Parts: sequence; structure tokens; C-alpha cells
Amino acid sequence: MKNILFALSLIVTFIAFSQQKSAPKLVIGIVVDQMCYDYLYRFQPKFSSKGFIKLMQEGTNCRNTQYTYVPTFTGPGHASIYTGTTPSNHGIVGNDWYNRSTKKMMNCVADETVQTIGSVSKEGKCSPSHLKTTTITDQLKMTYPSAKVVSVSIKDRGAILPGGHLSDGSYWYDYASGQFITSSYFKNKLPNWVEDFNAKKSVDAYMEKTWETLLPIEKYTESGPDDSPYEVIYAPKTTATFPYNLKEIGNKTGKYTVFTSTPYANTYLTDFALNALKSEKLGSDNQTDFLCISYSTPDIAGHAFGPYSVEIEDIYLRLDIEIERLLSTLDATVGKDQYTLFLTADHAVVPVPQYLIDKKLPGGYFYMDELNQRLAAKLTEKYGDNLVEENENLNIYLNKKKLVSMKLELAEVSKFVANEIAEFDHVKAVYTADELLDAPSTNEWKTMLEKGYNNKESGDVLFILEPGYLPKSKESSNSHKGTSHGSAFNYDTHVPLIWYGKNIPKQEINRKIAITDISATLTNILFLQRSGAMTGEPILELFH
Repeated sequence: MKNILFALSLIVTFIAFSQQKSAPKLVIGIVVDQMCYDYLYRFQPKFSSKGFIKLMQEGTNCRNTQYTYVPTFTGPGHASIYTGTTPSNHGIVGNDWYNRSTKKMMNCVADETVQTIGSVSKEGKCSPSHLKTTTITDQLKMTYPSAKVVSVSIKDRGAILPGGHLSDGSYWYDYASGQFITSSYFKNKLPNWVEDFNAKKSVDAYMEKTWETLLPIEKYTESGPDDSPYEVIYAPKTTATFPYNLKEIGNKTGKYTVFTSTPYANTYLTDFALNALKSEKLGSDNQTDFLCISYSTPDIAGHAFGPYSVEIEDIYLRLDIEIERLLSTLDATVGKDQYTLFLTADHAVVPVPQYLIDKKLPGGYFYMDELNQRLAAKLTEKYGDNLVEENENLNIYLNKKKLVSMKLELAEVSKFVANEIAEFDHVKAVYTADELLDAPSTNEWKTMLEKGYNNKESGDVLFILEPGYLPKSKESSNSHKGTSHGSAFNYDTHVPLIWYGKNIPKQEINRKIAITDISATLTNILFLQRSGAMTGEPILELFH
């Protein structure tokens, strides 16, 4: 009897060990574009129990997850999540950067060598060719070629960078047709299921609707007033208030563009993701597959309305419904304990600077045209010519050909420019490229710039502004309405991170976790080699 009991205990132990150590059938990576950490709590009273709250209560909630570099934009964010390293290694230093050889701005996923698949527009001329290292999804495909990776988003970069170089299908929204497209980098033809989905012309139907609040508007007590002076007004409306007649606005601005600012774009993307789940048979066998979903609309609307708007609250209440729908479908198709999901954000956002000004809080606008004019004057005075070629994303690109022809040293001119910028009000820190390439610093702001700097794409002088300040042009329309992101400060760097599903314990983690730790953790969950230039570390609390 003792031998039998001993044998049974060994079997039970082995089974428990095997179950704990086996990889999930499917990993779902959800990135919510421009999600502030506090949204999980501020809007929680109105969430259902089966969406965000379910993830928080039944999964691991990493409450102090941070971006450890600057700039905090969509392209770098997605690349950092999925490569497990920072822009200094993966090379995506912004959504766009200045290309010295072409003397033009370059989009982080632009690729003129490929063609649009699924539309006659040029919006499919994209690929991951600028991504200098492999992603966790690439590593999965290299290790297990039969694994499927599918990545979907409204934004091209939100689909392309997570899916990596070896994606079985990366699809994004075409602003010309309102349909999902890809590029010849990935496919020569859209799969039948994508064509069938596009044939429904769902966006046309959505744009016949009026966007009303999900709940009676007086219940939106977590937000500021609906009629706010800090929000962009969509023509032909005269106020940024509910309701939004989408047909009327679309006729004025372009319906396929306006659509992406509405909560219906999140629903549209969820529908597409669930079609991918079914049609590609993701998670249907014992080989782990990967589904990447990036919800772009919170960012597109967030720029216009700001984090304290009724519009943003309504978008998140409705996104909660989409998360619930996604979880319900995964439970029914893949199985309740057969998938692992993480949810995070590519960055958060600063409150509208004009709001900060009016509330007598630190913050405001830094006018780039004034900086450009003073630099041009000072450089001309000292060297006889304006040696600045471009100023983008707080990166100053100097004209190196002029420097050579004038027999000037790059280091000397860079330092002169840095000293001039440092004299401006509301500049917190400024460094030359040489200073960023020196030995690692103990200064946290310099360290964040170092991690975001790449010698091929970045400028010769980089600077950051004081908290609450946004770079602006005085001539820009709606200059004091809406907001943006990109800084080194907590309002941009502190984002949600929740793990849920197979082998994920119920817990809260309050220590600091870097965004690059996500892919490092997935490496352990999926028993993979650490990919490429990965610098993140696994979140050990998930493996206790």
C-alpha cells in the first residue's frame, strides 16, 4: 500500500510539474496605444467584471512598469515590447526620423521596395526592414517553424513591429479604403478570410452612426466637463461635445480617417482579430502560436481630446467590452487554461499643457520655431552659416557636409549648439552624441537618452524639456488644444502591464519593471533562446 501511495504521489507530482512547465497553445499580446496606468483604476467603477477587472483580479498586475528610455512614441514602444531591448539596439528611435542620405523624414516602417497588397493606395509600402534586431515572435518562428504569428492593428507600425520579420500575416488599416491591407514583404495576395472580411464594408456602416456615450453622460464623473476648451473640435461641429454625427463629420474630414478616432475602430479591430483566430486556427494544436493586437484608437483620439475627456473615458468603457469579448472567445475556442495573455501600452500621455497652465501646474509649450531661429542666428554669427540641417523629435541634425567643407569639427559645433539650447527656458537637459556614447552615466535623464539613441538614426545634439512641456510651432492650428507624448517623465513612461492565463498566478507586483522585461519573460514562458539584442530580464515572480 505504501508503495502504491508513493507511486501515486510521484505521478501526481509529475503531472503537476508537467502542467506547470508546458507552454501555452497561444500567446496573445495586447498593446493599447496611449494608455495611462491610472485608467485601470479611474474608470474601474464603470468597467464590467469580465474585462479589465477580470485580468487584474485573476492575473498578475505589474503596477510599476516603466519605459526606461526616451522618446516614448508608438514605434519605439512596440519595438521595445517585442524585441526586449531599447532603441539604442533595435534602431526604432521614433515614429519618424531624419534620413541624412535622402534629406527627408523617414517613417519607422516605410519601405519603397515593397507594394501594397489589398489596395491601390501606397499605405502598404511598409515592412520591418528598419528593425535592427529580432523580436520574440521572430524567435518563436525560428525555433518552431510550424508556429503561427499573426499581428493586427489600425496603425501600420502597430502591426508590423510586433509581428517581426517572420510574421505569417501582419495586417493594418488602409486610410484610403477603410479595409485591412498588408505588403508584399509578407504576402503576394490577401488570404481569402481577409478578403471576405473586407468585403463586408463594415466601416461604411459604422460611419452612418452617431457616436453617443455608452452611459448617460451625467455618469461620466471620472472625467472633466464634456464642453472643454482643451479639446480639438471636429468640423463641422463648433464644440468638442457629444453627440458626434459621424456621417456629417466624415463628409467634411474624410470618413475613413474620422473612423479611426471613434470607439467603433476598436470593435472593428477586435472583429478582425477574432477572424484571424478562427481562420488561421491559432492555438488549435500543441505548437504555441502568437496573436499580436494593437489598439490604436485610444492614441488617435487621445491626441485630440486629452486624458481627462469624456471621449477618452467612453472609449475605454467600450474597450473594456472588447476585452471581455476577446477573453470569452479565447475561453470558448482555445480553452480557459490553454493561453497566456499580456496587456500593456506603448506609452502614456501628458495632460493638455494649456490645462496645466490654467491650473497653475508646471507645464506649457516650447516653441521650436523660436529655437530654430536663434540657433540659425547664433551659428551664422559664429561660423558664417546656419549649420543645422534638421530639428526633429528634439534631435538636432547638423549638416556634416558643410562642416567638412568649412573644416569645422563636428564635436566643437555640437557642443556650441548644445550650450545654446541649454540657455533656453524649460530645457531640462541637453547632450551631444559624443557625450551619450561616453561611459554609462549615473544621471537618470542622460541614461534614458543613451538608451534611446542610435548613431545611425539619431541627431548630433539631443535634449529634453522640463516636465509638462510639449514642443510646438506657433503657427500650428489648434496649438493649445489636444496633447501628445514622447518625454522621459512618468506621465509618459508609466504604463499598465497585466499577465493572465495559463500558469499566471494571482498577484500584484509593485517593484519597478522595465518594458523590455516583457519579451524576456515570454522567453521563459515559451522555453526559447533569448532573441537578438534582448536586454530585459524575466519577471521572476511569475515563475514561483
